[in-house]
Amino acid sequence: MKISFIIPSRNNLKFLKWAYDAIRKNQGNHTVEVCVADDASTDGTWEWCQSTLQTDSEFKCIRNEGPDRLGLVILNDRLINEVASYDICMIYHADMYLCPGALDEIEKYIGPKRVVSLTRIEPPLHPSGPEKIVRNFGIEVEEFDEDALLKDLQEHELYIKAKTTEGVFAPWAFMKTDFQEIGGHDVLFAPQSKEDSDIFNRFQLNGIQFIQTWRGFVYHMTCRGSRYNTFSGGAAGQDSPEWQHTTTVNSKNFIRKWGHFIKHDQYLKPIIPPKYDIGFVIRNCNLELLELLEPWCSNIYVDIDPSAYIEREQPNTKFNLKDRIRPYMYNDTEKPNDIVIEFYADMFSQTAFNLIQNAAEWFAFQELQPGEYEADIFKIKVNRVKTYEKNLIVCQKQ
Repeated sequence: MKISFIIPSRNNLKFLKWAYDAIRKNQGNHTVEVCVADDASTDGTWEWCQSTLQTDSEFKCIRNEGPDRLGLVILNDRLINEVASYDICMIYHADMYLCPGALDEIEKYIGPKRVVSLTRIEPPLHPSGPEKIVRNFGIEVEEFDEDALLKDLQEHELYIKAKTTEGVFAPWAFMKTDFQEIGGHDVLFAPQSKEDSDIFNRFQLNGIQFIQTWRGFVYHMTCRGSRYNTFSGGAAGQDSPEWQHTTTVNSKNFIRKWGHFIKHDQYLKPIIPPKYDIGFVIRNCNLELLELLEPWCSNIYVDIDPSAYIEREQPNTKFNLKDRIRPYMYNDTEKPNDIVIEFYADMFSQTAFNLIQNAAEWFAFQELQPGEYEADIFKIKVNRVKTYEKNLIVCQKQ
């Protein structure tokens, strides 16, 4: 098998070298091209890349000169579309150790309309889950216990409790043509955060089968290039302010795009509710409620001046907030949304917010027909029943 590893990295050289060495040590009889994007690093990453170019014919690299980062969304796609030589690629993180035999498992399952994930073995820095194995073989390169990990892999049957499940997460391998067919990552989520959940939704809607092999592994020190990156003010188990900002911003963008927050089953296979065209009509609104509810609809009609919110929030999204937020005095003929939900702000409660967050599932369950309905504090007018999630499969590059 010929495969291109896709690895953006920013001020993460210690882990990048560790990951690279493991790839070369454990790639088996496969042809592995390592494609690295240096995202304006200042820790010697580019110098290491230039040196590695001299000794490794299957190593390629590009550089963002900076000073600002481009992030995973831009650099993953550049590496895939402009740098990678092979038809099979794998999104890979610089804080991962490739275990022996892992690429044999990729080869076993990869093909058109298939995305294959290796199973992660992680130290206990995150909550446990059935999609991964939590065992501590070190959280820093200097303390990584390779011998103990390899011995454990040989001895413990828990690593092969299932042949495959349907989860999807990094590292994930795919056919380049399947990636390009849906337009790659959506720049809405640049520089990073939630871009993976978005593309997994779009893959699934486009007929991709997800396969997680439980006989191919990486040891993952987790989030060392982003969330826990020391350069950005993070540490092992400690979120960086940069990551806190991007995950907050892109959580809202995910909701704006899909009409719901990220949903998946226990193995992280996406669950994708229908996407409806919903308009909120809020009487006696205030800025706090506008900020809370704007992402959850296509349009929001309010009886206050939204300019302060728009000025503050517009830099965080590519959605046109002036188009999304409209004055309440619009009459019914000027509210073109398929579903219009009207309510008073002073009656809003946590129960009402819970209904909004799960509106898509509720509408689908009720098998709505055109007409007028009431639920809790809401008056609901259904003009037509149509869903739009399949319109989101292909993202248009901006």
